[in-house]
Amino acid sequence: MSIFNAKRNQVQVVLGTQWGDEGKGKIVDLLSEKADVVARYQGGPNAGHTVEFNGGKFILHQIPTGILREKVVCYIGNGLVVHPESLLDEIQALESKGVSVIPRLFISPNTHLILPFHRLIDRASEDAVNGEKIGTTGRGIGPAYADKANRTGLRVGDLFENPNWEQKIIQMVASKNVLLEKIYQVEAVDPQKTVETLKTFRSKIEPCVDDIAWRLRTDIRNGKSVIVEGAQGTLLDIDFGTYPFVTSSNTTVGGMCTGLGIGPRSIDKIIGLVKAYTTRVGNGPFPTELKGDLGERIRIIGGEFGATTGRPRRCGWFDAMVLRHAVQINDIDCLAITKLDVLDQLSEIQICVGYRLDGKMLTHFPSCATVLDRVEPVYETLPGWVESVTSIRKFGKLPRHARQYIKRIAQLAEKPVEIISVGPNRDSTILL
Repeated sequence: MSIFNAKRNQVQVVLGTQWGDEGKGKIVDLLSEKADVVARYQGGPNAGHTVEFNGGKFILHQIPTGILREKVVCYIGNGLVVHPESLLDEIQALESKGVSVIPRLFISPNTHLILPFHRLIDRASEDAVNGEKIGTTGRGIGPAYADKANRTGLRVGDLFENPNWEQKIIQMVASKNVLLEKIYQVEAVDPQKTVETLKTFRSKIEPCVDDIAWRLRTDIRNGKSVIVEGAQGTLLDIDFGTYPFVTSSNTTVGGMCTGLGIGPRSIDKIIGLVKAYTTRVGNGPFPTELKGDLGERIRIIGGEFGATTGRPRRCGWFDAMVLRHAVQINDIDCLAITKLDVLDQLSEIQICVGYRLDGKMLTHFPSCATVLDRVEPVYETLPGWVESVTSIRKFGKLPRHARQYIKRIAQLAEKPVEIISVGPNRDSTILL
């Protein structure tokens, strides 16, 4: 079954199976070549998708990756939280490089906004923690989602449908300023400046605001090809990740339904992205982490630094327990393996095939982060291929040990591998 077969795979979901940073940007960009629509369903400017082609490099934070394909329409769903100033900066940066954005970008009126006090609260609350910190990006994501759950947030549609939105903002800022000044003892937010920022945002995005759920249902009914784009990864899901060291949204496939307003029966294919090794940003358990020179070596070769924050990512061996957990939670159909080329120089490669806890093998991935922090990874050692794979475009041309490594991952996941990325550029890809 071809990944480009729009008739059989009309709606494809692309999501991460680890702790994020699996290379979703490149794979969504690849699939977007034959797509009509790319829709993102969760997260905010705490995620960065990087795409490289024609000698250029694009880093997207809130706008779906499909924007880089000139015929693709892009949707920002209600499951996101959007930072107005960052979104305008992102639009301007793309347009300055010749990418047409406004005519092809649509935003749900139900999408919540990240306001200045959200970012201040995010950073101040993280600083106030006495124990181990979450490792938040400080972008205001958690506080914005908290206001959404508390039914006190501001949505994009409020700027157009509520004639008293300016007064609402002033009241919101006044309330949050009490928290900022009295509890966190940081500088208050200027309510009028916030209003002016939102006025600018409102005037720029007015043509973009539309009912995304309705648009998507219409697109699907009309036979259009849709790519649904996730951010972060399964292990950062607010419910099924390594809580509390997670993000504030549902990164798993269930978040697609609530974040875009389409049902699960609309999905034709779920593609799980997995890096050829494992990384994570921020704090929290990481059973296969390599803390010595080898971990640093992989970080440098793989350029493992956050696209949004620049923070160095923690690196470790491939973890099949993590992948199996993601496959089960998301009902994944097939895998896309990225960054295989980063392992080119290693003579031996280890794969974690299970966990041992207090001398006993675990049958499944633990739901508690404190338990995960105590497990001992059980490894298999495979021979490396010690040659470059970057120029290879056919699976059969890969070195024998590279093919063996790919096949072992597929065997452990019990899912086929359909895409292998052997470099950052669009064409550095093997399609099976």
